[in-house]
Amino acid sequence: MLKKASLFVLLMLCGGLRLGAQSNTPVISGGLQYESTTAGGVTTMQPVIQPVVLIPIGDHWLIESRATFDEFIFREDGDSGPYHALTFSTVDYLQLDYIANPHLTISVGRFLTPFGIFNERLSPVWLRNFQDVPLILPIGTITSASSDGAMVRGSLISRKDLELNYTAYFSALSTSTTNKFEAGRAAGGRVGVFLPRARLEIGMSYQKLLEDQRQNSVGVHFAWQPYRAPLDIKGEYAHSRNGQGYWAEAGYRFSQFRGEDSWLGRLQPIGRVQQFDRGTFSPIDGLPGADTRQVDFGLNYYLPHNVRLNTSYGRQFSPLGNSNIWNFEVTYRFLSPLIPGGSN
Repeated sequence: MLKKASLFVLLMLCGGLRLGAQSNTPVISGGLQYESTTAGGVTTMQPVIQPVVLIPIGDHWLIESRATFDEFIFREDGDSGPYHALTFSTVDYLQLDYIANPHLTISVGRFLTPFGIFNERLSPVWLRNFQDVPLILPIGTITSASSDGAMVRGSLISRKDLELNYTAYFSALSTSTTNKFEAGRAAGGRVGVFLPRARLEIGMSYQKLLEDQRQNSVGVHFAWQPYRAPLDIKGEYAHSRNGQGYWAEAGYRFSQFRGEDSWLGRLQPIGRVQQFDRGTFSPIDGLPGADTRQVDFGLNYYLPHNVRLNTSYGRQFSPLGNSNIWNFEVTYRFLSPLIPGGSN
């Protein structure tokens, strides 16, 4: 029944049904990306399509969905054998939202697990500064980066100098037999304090697995974008039985010098440091197999028409072996009405 209902909603999304007034036109957005990675001397290529569909229904209802289609291209025997390709597709989220008021939004369906900030806010390919996800990402998303169930979120306090936001959710167990809707049985939440005048947010996350080992995961996060400089700083720390660690990154765009549309203003140097300390080993938790340190440096260059070039270099240190990681990406962000001729 879950599979049939999900397929029905997907057909609605793809067909672009008019479900609201003229001002509530459905929208399709997303990104296209080509990525080339050389890690430990082995080169792989990965084209990705990641569409997002939004269908408003009146003033209080919204259907939203994101899917990822990617192909992993590699060569046998390192860089000497023939090319092979593996194709993957996932439904990242497919949810129905009821926006009751600024303090409460209720969501049901498949949604991104709200642990920390990376999974919900930075996972789209057009938003990441580095295309490699943080080492600690599986903490808090150990069963799946997506959950199947219900979620509530909103703002408890909203003033000019302070905002207190919250998220709470429950996820039911969904096995691989439901096809692309896998999720673990878990419950958790996140609270955050945002200071608008400083453009600073700090917060805390918690998750309780309700199956198998029933372990707890906790995390803290921060994000800062000061008004006086085009600086973007963010990071997370997470802890579970399987390990603990942190990541922190910063980017500075040179738009202050000649404007963001100048050749210099389109350039953004970026850097990231990471550390993971292994706890109880599990072959299926998605975490590094041993204590790992990594540092990354790179450049984003923002071209006109929502095209971005990204190149980065990383060095990973681990008892399992040290390695260099080179990445190059081209990303295109698109946005248009889902219905031809529609207006926003």
